[in-house]
Amino acid sequence: MLANIIIKPGRIELCEIKTPQPSHGEILIKIKAALTCGTDLKAFRRGHPMIPMPGVFGHEFSGVVAGVGKGVKGFREGDEIMAVHSAPCLECSYCKKRLYNLCEKIMDTKVLGAFSEYMLLPKHIVKQNVFHKPRNLSFEEAAFLEPLSCVVHSMKSVDIKRGDNVLVIGAGPIGFLHLLLLKEKGAKVAISDKHKKKLKIAKELGADFVMRTDTAYSPSPTPLPSREGLTHPCTPLKRGIPSPLVGEGKGEGFFHMKKFTDFIGFDYLFECTGIPAVWETSVNYVRRGGTVILFGGCKSGTTVTYDTGRLHYDEITLKGVFHFTPSDVKKAYKLLCKGRIGISSLISGSYPLNQLQKAFDKLARGIGIKYAVIP
Repeated sequence: MLANIIIKPGRIELCEIKTPQPSHGEILIKIKAALTCGTDLKAFRRGHPMIPMPGVFGHEFSGVVAGVGKGVKGFREGDEIMAVHSAPCLECSYCKKRLYNLCEKIMDTKVLGAFSEYMLLPKHIVKQNVFHKPRNLSFEEAAFLEPLSCVVHSMKSVDIKRGDNVLVIGAGPIGFLHLLLLKEKGAKVAISDKHKKKLKIAKELGADFVMRTDTAYSPSPTPLPSREGLTHPCTPLKRGIPSPLVGEGKGEGFFHMKKFTDFIGFDYLFECTGIPAVWETSVNYVRRGGTVILFGGCKSGTTVTYDTGRLHYDEITLKGVFHFTPSDVKKAYKLLCKGRIGISSLISGSYPLNQLQKAFDKLARGIGIKYAVIP
């Protein structure tokens, strides 16, 4: 079979490798659609600890059952399916505490290789995280099951209510998926990014407010605007940290962002960039008692600094989120089956298997959101 191998950062080769055969409990899937992902892009740019090189990669996919091993129930050859690339062991100490996303084996037993003609799904994934694709979903839409599961897990950590003010930082695929689910819950959503084109898409997807971020650095600490009488204004920016959000010709952008929340601050913030400086400044944007969800992963070993007074006296909650659980996958599956979230608009184009590098070259230049790869 043909498979894309990531040789090293910046280099992908299409190679002929042996087609795997399903053993007991396994399913061989013929890939019909695979999607590019931010993790794949990180690997393409600089390498990633969870994507060995050289090796197959890609983990957002859907397809048709091409073979089943003995003992598989509920699936047969020809079935159209959608799945995710991991599942918990159900035996380790974390699984016994029902912290399935933190399973000790979940990353060691994951499968990669969606940018190939075929992919083998092991028994533990078949048992927990493989589903029949409904007819109302295209294969491209069905391939969103994995990233949507991550976002479902992210949002599960907080209780979003209708009318809550929420800021999403980062208008990428994950930021947009947060936006779509937040609007489903009736939240008022602001989204920020440095790319005007992506902010235009955010408005089209239903964002109530968009703001372009400044890539310049503050030459000196700058107090953030606050309403007179506000006893706990946001902490001033520190020297050397990216300056706050700026409006496009409308004056101090952070003022308008604060005005969006009646000068109180956001109830919730979802950090979807993985940029350390954004992690640090994120606490400036939430109200007293607000919550910051740290979705975007920074490079391992990165350290950040926070104003402890802001965290302590204003009771700011910082919450890291990682991966998903089987219940998150089931919820994401149901959301996709309902067809009420406009995920297809997040696909910027498609490429055949032999042009995968072109898709990543575009993403590396900031062109597009996600690309579908069609074998």
